[in-house]
Amino acid sequence: MQKRTLSALMPLLLLINGCGGGGATEETKAPAAAAPLSADPVYALPADEDVAAKVYNPDYSVPDGFFVDERASGSSSYTIYHVMDESGSYERCTDSFETAEAWEKADNEARAVQGYYVGAYENDRYFEFIRELAYDNDVGNVGSPTSPGYARIFKCANTSRDGVDRSELNGYAGRLNTTPRSAADVRVFAEYLWQFTFFPYRHKKVLDSVAGNSAGSYERTLFLAFAINQGTGRCDRIEVVNWTFSADRVSGDVTQSFAVVHAFEARLANGSPVICQ
Repeated sequence: MQKRTLSALMPLLLLINGCGGGGATEETKAPAAAAPLSADPVYALPADEDVAAKVYNPDYSVPDGFFVDERASGSSSYTIYHVMDESGSYERCTDSFETAEAWEKADNEARAVQGYYVGAYENDRYFEFIRELAYDNDVGNVGSPTSPGYARIFKCANTSRDGVDRSELNGYAGRLNTTPRSAADVRVFAEYLWQFTFFPYRHKKVLDSVAGNSAGSYERTLFLAFAINQGTGRCDRIEVVNWTFSADRVSGDVTQSFAVVHAFEARLANGSPVICQ
């Protein structure tokens, strides 16, 4: 669980159910220099200096206009997560409040730290169940004796993740069931799920979120930047990744593609980012 503020919208609050692995690695071969990527409009990668400035800026996480969770307005510690299927592979969905309530109750009873029921909330995307989680001692950065927990279950009429392998960042990503379906729906799908994906790097930032264009699908590409520690005395490896979500315009099936498109090395010197030559 993490203490969250609006100035640092990182996906860390969601690590309780975050998926592991599947990120960019040092073994991935990247181009020697940045090149424009096909998108609508055409997107040119920022200069290395601009990428490094955002990677090392503790107050930067996502660009203006990026999806911000409605629970991010508070400054106190809290937890947000999605109730998973029995295998722990994907987030459950139902259009029945009673079913969602039963799943959340069973999930709470199975958790190491159980909470008492406070209330429920729902929107077009999910059911949410609010519990106050009690702690005998200070846990992590949770300094108060209690902390709210928000357990969510997707509405199938909006998002189905049945059958998704959350340990993979390529391949099937679920189904978008909104009607009528639009490019805006795919944008929210991608930007919302970014918050619930665990990337095992010290610094992970969204450089931009860009619409793509193809005849049979709506596309959204998140341009991400990761800093990977390469050892004491060595510069960090900075990887720029495009993570593209493509939703079939007819079926709503979503596929994802995660690829390193550029890499360079940088470090902090007296608090300022420096490109390593």
